[in-house]
Formats: sequence, structure tokens, C-alpha cells
Amino acid sequence: MVADTIFTNVDLLFMNLSFTNKKGLFLLSLAAWILTGCVNTRKAIYFNDLKSTTITTVTLVPESVIQKNDLLNISVASLDAKGTEVFNTPNILSVASGMSSEVLGYLVGTDGTIQFPILGTLKAEGLTKQQLKELIQKKLIDQALLKGPIVNVRFLNFRVTVLGEVKNPTVITVPNEKISLLEAIGLAGDLTIYAKRDNVLVIRETNGNKEIQRINLNSIELLSSPYYYLKSNDVVYVEPNKSRIASTGRGQQWVPAVLSGLSLIAIVIDRLVK
Repeated sequence: MVADTIFTNVDLLFMNLSFTNKKGLFLLSLAAWILTGCVNTRKAIYFNDLKSTTITTVTLVPESVIQKNDLLNISVASLDAKGTEVFNTPNILSVASGMSSEVLGYLVGTDGTIQFPILGTLKAEGLTKQQLKELIQKKLIDQALLKGPIVNVRFLNFRVTVLGEVKNPTVITVPNEKISLLEAIGLAGDLTIYAKRDNVLVIRETNGNKEIQRINLNSIELLSSPYYYLKSNDVVYVEPNKSRIASTGRGQQWVPAVLSGLSLIAIVIDRLVK
């Protein structure tokens, strides 16, 4: 883009110069390109210290904790199909007199609770899916509402956000509730050449607190990091490197200057020869 514009104009200048002048201008342009275009390629490679090997890790998929405004699908099953029907109704919102339906789910309120049929108000915030499942099962049994109930809890709003120096910044919905940092970056179109691969930011909310963690994608340590797998509502921010900041901040200013300078050099050389 910027570089293409410069080299296009250089080509036009070459067409109007003698061989000697072309040679001088070419050497000058080449020197400028070498000074400004050198890049440390190691910084643009993932895991540049990783060799062919087998790595045994104990990285577990983190259990997401239920938070306010989460949307949950809670299904109940038992041998008493009619008795379980009332507990599953809030999961489905009928549309157009039953001709179609969509998943509604249980919304965790600002007070951290859900309204569950018959059982009433249940505290969900701060619990894992497994803990909420066990809580509901116990209450159903203790109140003799169902025999041998089977409860399943899922997030309907499990998503992560990827921002910054990626090809397609996006919000990713994760139906299977399992996604790694590398998968999230891949779904966002991968990092651009201007991304700082050794300083990727992960923002995670836990119990009302924001956890900030910086990840080095050039290091093998990522594979065993507790941030290798992302949690629901995690935000991944990829910082731009100095080249991107410099090109964005001064690009519109130095491109005309470079083109004017090249034109002036060409005119001076042409006049001296004549």
C-alpha cells in the first residue's frame, strides 16, 4: 500500500532518467529500504524455540464460574416425563402459536439468582455448572418432586472477544464451551505482521475482579499455561508493534515528503548531468 505507492512513483522517475542517474537513484532507494524495512523475523514466528518433540502437559479446560447476566440452559430428565415438563418449559420460547420455537434459557439476574420453577429463587452466581446441577438435583429429591432426576446445565452465552492486531476482530460464540487461545486467534483470522506476539493480553473476570495476564506466543510455556484455554467472556487483546504505531501516526506525513524528495533528487541529478 504505502510501499507500493512509493515504488510506483520511483518507477516513473526511472523512465525519465539516464542510465547513470537511474543507477544513483536506485542505490539511494535501496539504502533507504534496507534501513527502514529490516524486520526481526523471529518475532513474527509462533513458538520459535520449539523443536520436534512430544510435550506432556496437565493443562485442564478451566471450569467457568456463573456470573451475573449469564444465560443458562438447564434441562431436567427423569422417568416421570410429565413431571419434568414444568422444569424444562422456561428453556423454550414458543413463537407463532407453536409453529416454531427458540431457546430462551434462564437469565442470571443482577442479584446473581435465577427463578426456577417450583423451587423458586436459586443463587447461581459464583457456582460452577456442576455445583448448580448438584444443587438443583438435591432440592428436587429433598422436596420429593422427582425420583432420580438428571440435571444438565450449559452456557448459552459462552463467548470470547478477540481485538487488536488480528485480521478480523470478532466475538466468537463457543457452543462446546471449550476453546484455546490459539483457536480463538485462528478464528479471528490470525495475527497480522504488526502484532506483538510476545505480549498478548488476556482479560478475565473472576468473582467481580478483572484478571490481567500477558501471554508470550513465542514461548513454549504457553502450552502449560492456565490461560491456554479461555473461559467464557474472556477478552483477548493483541497489541500493535512499533512499526504499526509509527506507520499509522506518521504515514500520511512522510509519504508525500519521501515522494517530493525523490522527485527533487531526480531533478538535481538530471540538471547536473546536463
